[in-house]
Amino acid sequence: MHSSHLLLEEPIRMASILEPSKPSFFPAMTKIVGTLGPRSRSVEVISGCLKAGMSVARFDFSWGDAAYHQETLENLKAAIKNTKKLCAIMLDTVGPELQVVNRSEKSISLQANGFVVLTPDQEKEASSELLPINFDGLSKAVKKGDTIFIGQYLFTGSETTSVWLEVFEVKEQDVVCVIKNSTTLAGSLFTLHASQIHIDLPTLSDNDKEVISSWGAQNKIDFLSLSYTRHAEDVRQAREFLSNVGDLGQTQIFAKIENIEGLNHFDEILQEADGIILSRGNLGIDLPPEKVFLFQKSALYKCNMAGKPAVVTRVVDSMTDNLRPTRAEATDVANAVLDGSDAILLGAETLRGLYPVDSISIVGKICSEAEKVFNQDLYFKKTVKYVGEPMTHLESIASSAVRAAIKVKASAIICFTSSGRAAKLIAKYRPTMPVLSVVIPRLKTNQLKWSFSGAFEARQSLIVRGLFPMLADPRHPAESTSATNESVLKVALDHGKASGIIKPHDRIVVCQKVGDASVVKIIELED
Repeated sequence: MHSSHLLLEEPIRMASILEPSKPSFFPAMTKIVGTLGPRSRSVEVISGCLKAGMSVARFDFSWGDAAYHQETLENLKAAIKNTKKLCAIMLDTVGPELQVVNRSEKSISLQANGFVVLTPDQEKEASSELLPINFDGLSKAVKKGDTIFIGQYLFTGSETTSVWLEVFEVKEQDVVCVIKNSTTLAGSLFTLHASQIHIDLPTLSDNDKEVISSWGAQNKIDFLSLSYTRHAEDVRQAREFLSNVGDLGQTQIFAKIENIEGLNHFDEILQEADGIILSRGNLGIDLPPEKVFLFQKSALYKCNMAGKPAVVTRVVDSMTDNLRPTRAEATDVANAVLDGSDAILLGAETLRGLYPVDSISIVGKICSEAEKVFNQDLYFKKTVKYVGEPMTHLESIASSAVRAAIKVKASAIICFTSSGRAAKLIAKYRPTMPVLSVVIPRLKTNQLKWSFSGAFEARQSLIVRGLFPMLADPRHPAESTSATNESVLKVALDHGKASGIIKPHDRIVVCQKVGDASVVKIIELED
């Protein structure tokens, strides 16, 4: 992988570091995915999250039933109406997640150097000596010396909420383990992760399929987050399943890479998926700690060059209980931006954290500061070199639009698109200014009824760095005479002015189709 010195070459004046951050219509070009749950499901809190910069709402089906999530979604719709902020919906599958079953919900104390037995017999009571699990193949998958982690919620890497076990022996279907650290497990649900071990369970479980067919189809989800993606075939199977369910043929699949198998097949998975989520919680357990940063940088580089959105998770864990992130976390968020991530995903921080709105707000501010020193010039040259020659027609137009915008110091790029592809290609070159993607709805029919496409395409760009969608009036076709394009352009410019992106005397780069030709033009605004 090429080295990527993304900081500006000239030194930053120390005084300028202390200048207060300027508020703007959107907190940052980098997007924020927020997980909605117990602490973030009222209309009031969700409205705060949207205003703070959340553009994708994640619904995690590892817990909570469909009715619970439906209620949260109705509140999200009300919040969208109140704030007039667009927001996309992401459904996160459970996948082949192994769990300890603790029906009594009593706390379980485990002492270092003691023994505990993992058994597939779920009828047994969970205790300090015995933990029933929901998988009967563990004894066949592990051997003496293997590592197993058990923790509440998601893995935080905190030894106070999770336990590290080492397999001592396998007795028929039971697995006897040595406890490596003392801890108390509290609650009804603990996740189990066997490090670097293949678990023979389908990536889309029957329960996942049921949730997608009912809740997912009913709510026309924009993104499916495919947990524990291990092979490109997992993505193909999920896509085939989606194409046969309601209106989900357009739903984008984001592959979650969270173990060694996914990492080994990363290149094929990236080719097949619409985007990638680097699930650093589980990855941090499967990989030695000193290797995590290397995978992050390498994976983000590959996503960037492929022009596919990359999402990084587990950035401000400490904000689950605290109002401020640690210094290391603040630096980590900035580095994720400098490495090229499109979006930051907040899990426990918004789901059950005490400060969901503050978490989104602070992450947005850090992203914004990092974007100011992102070495766009180097990134642009690297991307053009990677794409090579001859470029496709669209790629050439997109890179030309970005180059022109940077040369004339344009304040925005406006792109007319119906599929969203052109706008995403422009965003791939990471321009320093926002890209206003004007999605022109298309009228289509299935012989029974007419419908407009466009809303899906607009919402799906809410996870792409620097891309800000707006839906145009369907009466203005994307490829048309200059007169109708001028009126759509006026709407886009007015939207830009209202949101403070565009000011008088600014230069704007416009990318549009006129007849069969794609045109990039530069306009200078008057008063």
